[in-house]
Amino acid sequence: MKAGRVRQLEHLFRRRVPADQILTHELARQLTEISHDIRRQVGVLIDRRGAVQHVMVGNAHSTELPDWGRLRAGRGRLRGLRCLHTHLAEEGVTRDDKTDLMLLRLDAMVTIGVDADGLPTLAHIAVLTPAGDDGVELFAPVAPALVDLDFQHWIHEREAEFSRSVKTREVGSRERAILVSVTAGRSAGDLDIHVAELRELARSAGVEIVDIVTQQRPRVDPKTVVGSGKLQDLVVRAFQQNVDLVIVDQDLTPTQARNLGERMELRVIDRTQLILDIFAQHATTRDGKLQVELAQLKYLLPRLAQRADVSLSRLEGGIGGRGPGETKLEVDRRRTRDRVTRLERELKTLGTQRQNRRQRRARRDVPVLSIVGYTNAGKSTLLRALTQTDVYVADQMFATLDPVSRRLRFPREREVIITDTVGFIRDLPADLVTAFRATLEELSDASLLLHVVDASAPDCDRRVEAVHTVLAGLGVKAPELLVFNQVDKLPPSAGAALAMRYRGVAVSAAERTGLGTLLERAEQILWSPDDERSLLHDDLPPRLFRPA
Repeated sequence: MKAGRVRQLEHLFRRRVPADQILTHELARQLTEISHDIRRQVGVLIDRRGAVQHVMVGNAHSTELPDWGRLRAGRGRLRGLRCLHTHLAEEGVTRDDKTDLMLLRLDAMVTIGVDADGLPTLAHIAVLTPAGDDGVELFAPVAPALVDLDFQHWIHEREAEFSRSVKTREVGSRERAILVSVTAGRSAGDLDIHVAELRELARSAGVEIVDIVTQQRPRVDPKTVVGSGKLQDLVVRAFQQNVDLVIVDQDLTPTQARNLGERMELRVIDRTQLILDIFAQHATTRDGKLQVELAQLKYLLPRLAQRADVSLSRLEGGIGGRGPGETKLEVDRRRTRDRVTRLERELKTLGTQRQNRRQRRARRDVPVLSIVGYTNAGKSTLLRALTQTDVYVADQMFATLDPVSRRLRFPREREVIITDTVGFIRDLPADLVTAFRATLEELSDASLLLHVVDASAPDCDRRVEAVHTVLAGLGVKAPELLVFNQVDKLPPSAGAALAMRYRGVAVSAAERTGLGTLLERAEQILWSPDDERSLLHDDLPPRLFRPA
């Protein structure tokens, strides 16, 4: 670039625009002259005092705005900067311009056309609006000298409008979220199942789902999960629908979470964080609360280095704090590890107490039935129906977190302990399984597992396999009886046929049907001689469901 043009670019920093004007003809002409000479787009960012804060030189087709990183605009507020840049062709406001306007929450985006002589043609002005189909309002294009707008008054009115819209929505409202899922080699049918499950998880967490974004890719993008084009679309949708949160179906690496959060200026969480949040909401006993906190800390520990608020941590100073010392990040890591150690110690003590209770129960020779199954399959409803006791039931995932035990009397005056456990789910987070291992170890002492299956679910096969995977990881080898629940949602006789095919029992816990047959089968398994009990299970196929 010629030295003269470099000096002209430097002189742009000395330019000032009157506070009540969005641009001036003189500034527009200087930009178009430079742009015409170097055949590149040229732009400036101007603050509300009218001072040029940043000068940009792009190529013939685009100009790249600076990465503002952690400099947030804040909810209900705009950035306090407006962008003016040239277009060598008469393009108006492009899609990229609109995306930058939304992404950076600029006060305005102004594009200026360049004619064959390097003079400005028309100024196209785009601004954000809390209303409208795409969140952007376009002004009628006019020559720069004819722009008639009291910018100072207008920008304060517009920001007040944004602030009012945010406050109106926040009164008594739930968090609004967009769900994001990538096929990552899965089929379209599997993607639909995963999205439906993610939607149910979000509903259980009390989140309002306003949009769902999916993308078919052979693998997730290592930096941002979705591709650049889809991410741009996601930014636009998030702004248009005024969301608080983005929930990604895939587990995010610390880098992916940071990149998405910085690009969208929103909280971005993955499926594991969502499940941990649900567990935190539903934990009521001391065991449950400690186990959830342990899982959360183990999830957080490797991500501390990527947290935006500590990524530039400095040495702690002051009297007694000078010298090598520890960075804030190192302090956070040490404190987190210490807390993990304390929690593991407490949980070990509680686990010993539970083991003692199980041993006392075993000495009384009381059989134990453990209800297991995929989350929201109807396990708590079945426990309530069998024992006729008041057990918390809700149509949401992980409604039961802490084990619930009740006594159950069989028709022949035999008594058992029946226990409801936390539900399982596909790809259950490893830290969550580890944290709840002490609680789930009670399954290994069960005399019989009542494996509750939602017969109406379209993916029974996958759900059963998910439960078997967790049970195998825990080393549980107790006898298992498949209980096909919610058969009232199936066509007549379909539930009975399904149960007969896999030697299970068809019930409707909500309608209290099939419970007598279930008790008979359970009694037969529990009190049959060992050789007969072996015959009851040896002929079961290793995989109960096979795809067609």
